[in-house]
Amino acid sequence: MKRIVVLVSGQGSNLQALIDACQQGRLHASLAAVFSNKAGAYGLERAREAGIPAHALDAREFSDREAFDAALAEQIDAYAPDLIVLAGYMRILSAAFVRHYAGRMLNIHPSLLPKYPGLHTHRQALVNRDAEHGTSVHFVTEELDGGPVILQAKVPVFDGDSEEDLQARVQVQEHQIYPLVAQWFVSGRLAMRENAAWLDGGRLPPEGYAAE
Repeated sequence: MKRIVVLVSGQGSNLQALIDACQQGRLHASLAAVFSNKAGAYGLERAREAGIPAHALDAREFSDREAFDAALAEQIDAYAPDLIVLAGYMRILSAAFVRHYAGRMLNIHPSLLPKYPGLHTHRQALVNRDAEHGTSVHFVTEELDGGPVILQAKVPVFDGDSEEDLQARVQVQEHQIYPLVAQWFVSGRLAMRENAAWLDGGRLPPEGYAAE
């Protein structure tokens, strides 16, 4: 069975979606460990409750980002993962870390990439009066939120929506598509080649599988 290591910084709702998918047989993989850069992250508690090894590393104990990421990679590699899943991991990754896991690290971002990379995506969608918003699962590359998109899910934006309203609507979709993409990867259907996402031997378009 393929092994997945998950990185979290906060509540870990997408981690919970992965745990649930494994327990329900929708994701045929083992969640080998969960790591966080915050000892108080609730995602670590979710991991412990599910019987998954949970670890925290404090960036203040390292000289720089590269040293932190090198130590993190060493601890991750002890679990021999086939796939790294970023689930609300809020640290920018060093180039060496990204290269080390090239082609086997996924991220989920709360926007329809390439629109709104970075932070405050829901706020930007509201300020710009977008008719739709959404979320994207993508391979991680050295470009922030710029790796090949695999799958997107769209949600409507309604008059009167708050950031919290939009976030909640987007998260419902995140919890559906992230385990699905992880399953595609561990079953051998999904790969990154030529800086593009490939599914079932076909190259996906820039918008991913959900492109209209």
